[in-house]
Amino acid sequence: MKNLQIQIEISPELYTKKPDSSGLGREIISKSIELINEMGFEAFTFKKLGIAINSPESSIYRYFNNKQSLLIYLTSWYWTWTEYRLVFATTNVASPEERLNKCIEIITQPVEVDDDISYVNEILLSEIIFSESLKAYHTKNVAEKNKIGSFQAYKNVVQRISDIVMEINPLFEYPHMLISTIIEGAHQQKYFAEHLPALTDKIKDKNAITEFYKEMINQILNIK
Repeated sequence: MKNLQIQIEISPELYTKKPDSSGLGREIISKSIELINEMGFEAFTFKKLGIAINSPESSIYRYFNNKQSLLIYLTSWYWTWTEYRLVFATTNVASPEERLNKCIEIITQPVEVDDDISYVNEILLSEIIFSESLKAYHTKNVAEKNKIGSFQAYKNVVQRISDIVMEINPLFEYPHMLISTIIEGAHQQKYFAEHLPALTDKIKDKNAITEFYKEMINQILNIK
């Protein structure tokens, strides 16, 4: 998104103090992405983060109540950024079929670093989304988290692409199920390609996952 200045706005319900409002907050986000990607969410702690940024552990708690809240924030940040990318890629594209193809590319292909947001490494963040984001949803308090909008950014992405599906085939009954299946399936296939290649195909072809889901969605929606 070169030359496009964007501001990622996250619901205030998801943090105690706005992280991008200070240098420390931005450092917390930047270094937490690196550490979670490096060691995994289970091994990650605020104590380790504090040591990494040379700041008291208590200063991190001024921004987030716990590491679960931080993970939800990172997940929401990623999906809000993804929605900006979807809007940018599909604006002024008249054909819904072409818009859908562009959306499938965005949600299935590897991301690139966005130079406009210097304190977030989007590549590492995407790896966290692939491997750790389910831990944000699969919790006993998911209903409570849902009420405060913890998963709204992800819902917005699914809704935006589902709306395009309905433009193409207004009679299709399962647009949200289709799009969320593609998103989660693409994450799973990427993991298989890296770690369990016998469970996927054409792992040397970087576009194989995208092409698979394009073909699948075209057949399901009867796109010629």
